[in-house]
Amino acid sequence: MIRESSSMDRPLDDARHQRVFYISGAVALVLLFAAVLLFPVIRRWARADVAVDASTLRFATVTRGELLRDVSVQGRVVASLHPTLFSPGQGIVSLRTRAGAEVKQGEVLATIDSKELQSALEQSRAQLLGMRAEHERQKIVARQGALRARQQVDLLMLRLEAAKRSLVRSETTFKEGLSNKADFENAQDNLRIVSLELEQAKKELDLSRETLSFDVETRAQQVRQQESVVGDLEKRVGELTVRAPFDGVVANVALQDRDAVAANQAILTVVNLSSLEVEIGLPEEYGRETAIGTSATINFNGRDYEGRVTAISPEVVDSQVVATVAFAGTQPEGLKQSQRLTTRLVFESRPNVVKVARGAFLEASGGRAAYVVDGEMATRREITTGSTSAGEIEVTSGLREGEKIVVSDISAFGSAGSVLLR
Repeated sequence: MIRESSSMDRPLDDARHQRVFYISGAVALVLLFAAVLLFPVIRRWARADVAVDASTLRFATVTRGELLRDVSVQGRVVASLHPTLFSPGQGIVSLRTRAGAEVKQGEVLATIDSKELQSALEQSRAQLLGMRAEHERQKIVARQGALRARQQVDLLMLRLEAAKRSLVRSETTFKEGLSNKADFENAQDNLRIVSLELEQAKKELDLSRETLSFDVETRAQQVRQQESVVGDLEKRVGELTVRAPFDGVVANVALQDRDAVAANQAILTVVNLSSLEVEIGLPEEYGRETAIGTSATINFNGRDYEGRVTAISPEVVDSQVVATVAFAGTQPEGLKQSQRLTTRLVFESRPNVVKVARGAFLEASGGRAAYVVDGEMATRREITTGSTSAGEIEVTSGLREGEKIVVSDISAFGSAGSVLLR
């Protein structure tokens, strides 16, 4: 039985005891200092609903200034005048130019040997000569008919005068008893007959004039109609010599020299490089706001040139609306057809508004929320937005000038009220 442990106890050195005490105190102080330093971090961790790597996010500062409602798109340079020249008739083509050649207005580009059109023109001219001769003959017939009708009227007028004189003599002799009543009545009847014949002859003269005039006019109309046919054929025969409609460049040639061509077949295309425009494809949502006359800015070789919308398509194709933008002033030199240029359309200018850079957070929150950054914490805040441009958006409430927000996609945040940015 062991009654006590005094036989095993050893006295400690005072210096060693002090070292242990100091070391323990130092460790305690370090732990206390570390706790003080880590307390805010621990508290933020406790407050945060979600933790996100800040290097994967994009931030922007809320500012105040002018907001331009615009859209920037890629456009393609096209020629406003680029007609395709067609063959007016069937024949053999002889080319006088080649693709890429510069041409002047009126210069002969191709000729077409069309026997069919030449023959049709000669036949029409012969018919026209015959119709003109028939028209002149009808004029002579009309004058002859009018002369005969007039002669008949003149003769009846003479007979009427003679009948009147005969009636006067019969009346005189009847009153004197030198003739009987039957002769007097016969003279009266003869006067009435001649009067009726004269009246009828005058009516026939008027009708004859109308009929003959109608016949002459009909022949004249036939002549004019044939002249129109001949004129059209002469124009088509003249068009067998294909000429440049303006100064430009031959863009492409659809045929080879001495090829047979059909009527209305394409021969070549001429481009006027002095009237180039920019053809752009607008997103469907901007198509409703774009109208003829909308101002635009065209960037070419690092310089901006003013322009305006001159045409806009009424239909939507592949969620885009095609529009044409023309240069407002002098066209810059060096433009090439089909060259790609950046074009910006300006719809509205709003001065002195609170705005922020546009980002994916708009689509993720529907433009109703944003995460305001304060140090390593981002707090969700309800906002309302107004007008938008290609790069910025107006904030009507919820944010103040100078605040910093997350503008990248915030769908990973869910509906968290606060997010720790690591």
